[in-house]
Amino acid sequence: MKIIDDFLNNITMYRLTLYFLIALSLTGFFYSLIGILPFDPIQYVFSITLLLLTCYLTNRLFSSVFKAPTNIESFWISALILGLIIKPPTNLTETIFIFWAGVLAMSSKYILAVGKKHIFNPVAISVAITSLTINGSANWWVGTISMLPVVSIGALLIIRKIRRWDLVISFLITALLITGPNRILRSITDSPLVFFASIMITEPLTTPPTRMLRIIYGAIVGFLFSPQIHIGPIFSTPEISLIIGNVFSYLASPKYKLLLTLKERAQLTPDTFDFVFASDIPVKFKPGQYMEFTLDHRSPDARGVRRYLSIASAPTEEDIRLGVKVGNPPSSFKKNLLNLSVGQKIVAGQLIGDFTLPKDVNKKIVLIAGGIGITPYRSILKDLIDRNEKRDIVILYSASSSEEFVYKDILTEAERKLGIKTIFIDTSKEGHMDAGKLVNLIPDYLNRTFYISGSHGVVSSFENLLKSLRVQSSHVITDYFPGFV
Repeated sequence: MKIIDDFLNNITMYRLTLYFLIALSLTGFFYSLIGILPFDPIQYVFSITLLLLTCYLTNRLFSSVFKAPTNIESFWISALILGLIIKPPTNLTETIFIFWAGVLAMSSKYILAVGKKHIFNPVAISVAITSLTINGSANWWVGTISMLPVVSIGALLIIRKIRRWDLVISFLITALLITGPNRILRSITDSPLVFFASIMITEPLTTPPTRMLRIIYGAIVGFLFSPQIHIGPIFSTPEISLIIGNVFSYLASPKYKLLLTLKERAQLTPDTFDFVFASDIPVKFKPGQYMEFTLDHRSPDARGVRRYLSIASAPTEEDIRLGVKVGNPPSSFKKNLLNLSVGQKIVAGQLIGDFTLPKDVNKKIVLIAGGIGITPYRSILKDLIDRNEKRDIVILYSASSSEEFVYKDILTEAERKLGIKTIFIDTSKEGHMDAGKLVNLIPDYLNRTFYISGSHGVVSSFENLLKSLRVQSSHVITDYFPGFV
């Protein structure tokens, strides 16, 4: 699993999804060649090519009209999904249907949007509209037993990458319960269930921000996913179930899509930088949450033009602050972020996260940070300082050298004003944390709730350490934070 995790930690979700869809598309072409799928290979290639061209041109047109940044992965992903759920055309009518499906998928991101945030999954809404207007429909051919092995492998990789098991399991359990015990096997092998669970409902921009809302969202879509569900003569389809779920998600989610202007940049360590942005609108968030940031640039690498980053500023501060560690060599995203000049802009959206302090101020807390994992704690501590809220908190902050510790001003202020102690661990001199050290530093550890923030390796290491000390899993809180790539 370490090899798999190392691979997943060095690629964004969007690029992983794109590679998965390309693999499925190539599998479909191979199956059409050898007769496993009932498609003419030439028609299949024509279908995929038409969708790619249509989505690319439509996306460029609308991004130019709306003066919005384009994402190279966006049109690829939408086009390839459409190619996997709509059978290749055999006549002019079916060709027109495919063309309009591509146009509507990309245009919906700009037209069916409020506050720059699109409401519906682009593929789902495009197929639903075309079925109502020009009588074309998706047959979801990717959901066949011949495609299942490739679909399953990709699904497991994507779900492990995004760590949205709560959403996927909620969807699958509900969908299979509604389907009934006699149809469970067929639903898995001969329906788009697995593909839908990994690709469609996990689309980030239309997914709720917190765990409980995601579970409800998955249950709503799972309940409506079954074709047995109908209102009079109108039967549910996968795309209709997702659209209704999207409405719930939109109503339950923050509506932000921000245009941020760089105000200042400071170098904190040789490879860590602090960015301060002014927002075009006021932002309400909870300390410890994160957002998705988009920086359009030429020749993006495999990690793409989007990145999730924790908000280092507190809700009490006017500006948005980011703490970013730059790799060696840096990704194209971080390289272009470093090259931003004061006054230049970046787009932010999709406020997410449950990595927030409990409402009960009497709970004893340990905040564990590895390296740049200190950023959400900077937000939490600054908020506590500004509101003069005292809590029983101990911070364990580890880094590879003393030069790597950042935001010491906030840590010092939190100790002086609130009594929140920070224990600095220089792993180059003291080694990594072990059970004995932790028990000595925090004797009442069994009475505390642990928060862990850092790279995948840091989080996994501390999770295993706390498990060995028999700390209850309910007292260990981590959050999906993919900002380390």
